[in-house]
Amino acid sequence: MEDTRDLAERTPRSERKRRDSFGMFDGYDSCSDESTSSSSSEDSEDEVVPSIPVSLPIIKNNGQVYTYPDGKAGMATCEMCGMVGVRDAFYSKTKRFCSVSCSRSYSSNSKKASILARLQGKPPTKKAKVLQKQPLMAKLAAYAQYQASQQNQAKSKAVVPTESFDWGQYICSNNTAGAPVSCFKHAPMGTCWGDVAEGVRIEVINSDTSLPTKVYWIAEIIKLAGFKALLRYEGFDSDSSKDFWRNLCVPEVHPVGWCASSGKPLVPPKSIQHKYSNWKVFLVKRLTGAKTLPPDFNAKVHENMQFPFKKLMRVEVVDKNYLCRTRVALVEQVIGGRLRLVYEESQDGSDDFWCHMYSPLIHSIGWSRSIGHRFKRSDITRKIEGKMDAPAPLFQKVKDVDQSGDWFRDGMKLEAIDPLNLSAICVATVRKVLADGYLMIGIDGSEAVDGSDWFCYHGTSPSIFPAGFCEINDIELTPPRGYTKLPFKWFDYLRETGSIAAPVKLFNKDVPNHGFRQGMKLEAVDLMEPRLVCVATVTRIVHRLLRIHFDGWEDEYDQWVDCESPDLYPVGWCQLTGYQLQPPASQSNRDMSQSVPKQKKKAQQYKGQKKKSLLRMKEEAAEVDEFTFSQGTSDQESNGSGSYYIKQEP
Repeated sequence: MEDTRDLAERTPRSERKRRDSFGMFDGYDSCSDESTSSSSSEDSEDEVVPSIPVSLPIIKNNGQVYTYPDGKAGMATCEMCGMVGVRDAFYSKTKRFCSVSCSRSYSSNSKKASILARLQGKPPTKKAKVLQKQPLMAKLAAYAQYQASQQNQAKSKAVVPTESFDWGQYICSNNTAGAPVSCFKHAPMGTCWGDVAEGVRIEVINSDTSLPTKVYWIAEIIKLAGFKALLRYEGFDSDSSKDFWRNLCVPEVHPVGWCASSGKPLVPPKSIQHKYSNWKVFLVKRLTGAKTLPPDFNAKVHENMQFPFKKLMRVEVVDKNYLCRTRVALVEQVIGGRLRLVYEESQDGSDDFWCHMYSPLIHSIGWSRSIGHRFKRSDITRKIEGKMDAPAPLFQKVKDVDQSGDWFRDGMKLEAIDPLNLSAICVATVRKVLADGYLMIGIDGSEAVDGSDWFCYHGTSPSIFPAGFCEINDIELTPPRGYTKLPFKWFDYLRETGSIAAPVKLFNKDVPNHGFRQGMKLEAVDLMEPRLVCVATVTRIVHRLLRIHFDGWEDEYDQWVDCESPDLYPVGWCQLTGYQLQPPASQSNRDMSQSVPKQKKKAQQYKGQKKKSLLRMKEEAAEVDEFTFSQGTSDQESNGSGSYYIKQEP
């Protein structure tokens, strides 16, 4: 397969070449703490990186113990003197030393540097470059500035900080499975996850070692859950005591062979160090014929993490207080394809709205006018340098439809997911037919007089259904508020209201092979509080419709969403993108939800009955003018015959 590599192809018949292909240097019969290599020949010329004896003192500075450079993008610690500073200011490609002198001193301290050089076939010494050392105070100032910026970023986050959540432990303790990455076409790697599966081998950092420097070992994928994988080091066989979870899209996960090409050492875990006398022979035997990640896997991850929307781009987005209209908003933040939009009139940036860049709720500037949708013009427009309209090609395209023949008409009845209570599918009516296939939908029995709670769905939307859909699929249908003839019967209701049902043929009946299964775990947006991404479970599947349950919360907070919704993400998406994940609610969280601003509590949302407080519907006559539709293509008469999706009763 293109996405995987047969390790046998990388293993020439020559034993020497086979050893090199796994990053094991000639001359090693076994690897231990006393015989390890570390560094590429392409590193800075002042640096011959040896195996570091365990006896080398831990890095200290003024009595403070520092760790080896932690791998984070921002900071590094000099391995020689303990100086902490901004990584970009350090020397060598590996950013391990604050100065040339520290690099030289480090190399000369090792008695094994020349031995390592001979084993690698290199000259025993290298000519050092003379580089200008950055002043100590400049580094300290940069470090202070970095810390301040990190604190400011933490304060400005739009999500509520929570304790870290361990997906691996959660999945193992509940014996559950995570939805595959391939289920999420909109997520990074969603279309190029390929044959990443159980049994694939990778090279990862070896944490079971006493060496003070980074070393690697080969691990096998035992179980997959979204981006996260349960890994087991080669050599442990059926022993699961050292199994660990790792996000496969982090920079320190590599295909087998990466260590050899990068000059990094492969060192077996300390726990099984003496299990085999010749680890190279063991690896060749175990890995021949096995599969690994494609060589460009990390490059693909990086490419998939680039997003076209940029800060200060202008878009039209649904008004969260009046669902019937749109407003202009500015992109304030982009995280993993999710946009934090600040309404243009907001003076302090607090009036914001979160959605994915592929959400049907956002559009290019001018969209509302082009289809006859309600639009609120900005009373105050902030002049900001760099502000620009987001290009139209960045937005999700909808399917072209022919509205000249049989199409939806005003007054037709249907069933629709209520955007103010996503756990409910309700009796609804087409209130206005707009251009380009868009419809304004109202929930029967709960509508405001001025239509301010109508909402826009495209005619091909998977969130609207023909009359009878819920009955056929054993889903509870929410009847109109105040309707007393229960159980609800569509035939009777249509006859009583003198209405017709929208023809079944108009609805989207495509059901993709989405790959979701009941019980699968994922990370899902709480669409009633869309800045929150929560631990969730697929509890029911009806064709392409998924019932999403938020772990730790009652079923009344569930959401019906489409299988291709951009508000669903694989396990590990939050970790990969840096978004805050909301863990499952505990009983104490639920009890406190009345007094604490809701993390998942939907007190203002209704179940069957709409709460006016959420819409904040204005009743002043002046506001009614804002809800006037454009004329023309959106004014179509309600005529023609209809049918409904259940057997007619006599």
